[in-house]
Amino acid sequence: MILIKTREEIELMRESALIVSKTLGLLAKEVKPGVTTLFLDKIAEEFIRDQGAIPGFLGLYDFPNTLCMSPNAQVVHGIPNDKPLVDGDIISIDCGALKNGFYGDHAYTFEVGEVAPETKKLLEVTKESLYKGIAAFKAGNRVGDVGYAIQNYCEERGYGVVRELVGHGVGKKMHEDPEMPNYGKRGRGKKFVEGMVVAIEPMINLGTHRINQLSDGWTILTRDNKPSAHFEHDVAIVNGKPELLSTFKYIYKELGIESNEEDAFREVPLVV
Repeated sequence: MILIKTREEIELMRESALIVSKTLGLLAKEVKPGVTTLFLDKIAEEFIRDQGAIPGFLGLYDFPNTLCMSPNAQVVHGIPNDKPLVDGDIISIDCGALKNGFYGDHAYTFEVGEVAPETKKLLEVTKESLYKGIAAFKAGNRVGDVGYAIQNYCEERGYGVVRELVGHGVGKKMHEDPEMPNYGKRGRGKKFVEGMVVAIEPMINLGTHRINQLSDGWTILTRDNKPSAHFEHDVAIVNGKPELLSTFKYIYKELGIESNEEDAFREVPLVV
């Protein structure tokens, strides 16, 4: 059952989402060769708690950490460890926070030092596909419209679109209806209406779309061991249109990146 949010609830969700955004911004300046994912996990947990929130992933379905940390060929759900990042890695950081009874949940794939051009292009296309999907998340459209927009954009450029893992509704639970696949047919699936809130999160591979799971029961990786990218935003339907609740602007501020990619999806410009 899809749970519709009031404008007041959406603003509470924005607060939770922005705590995640600020956490990812904090991590942006720490992601570099020699740093361990366990170190990043520790500072993320401390920061989230300092904001009066609870780490959204820690203990969820018995997950052992605050962050899902998935380098290189890992798609999602990687468990932080004490292995240092090295120059040329990429690392997907997925983070959640619970405050005022509502979850925020979003992700960004970071470059570690100098990354190979084909990997850099994968990240660029995956992030672009996220905004293609967001643009299709509006009243009257359907789940398949978002999936089609992401799939078509990525497959036209030769990338593999993961099938088994999907975006989702978000609210008082981390995972709510509807499921939001990154593939699909236009005009199919549940219809979008005012007050829906979802996490849209393309998971796109440099090679095959096929995946495997490690014996830890969590870590998902590409079957051909080629890199995978993952970007995620929380989005609400407000006045019939997509309204971003999360932002990458805290990340961009730390990395010195200028971008207006989010401006089309906000009623009020976000000042960081």
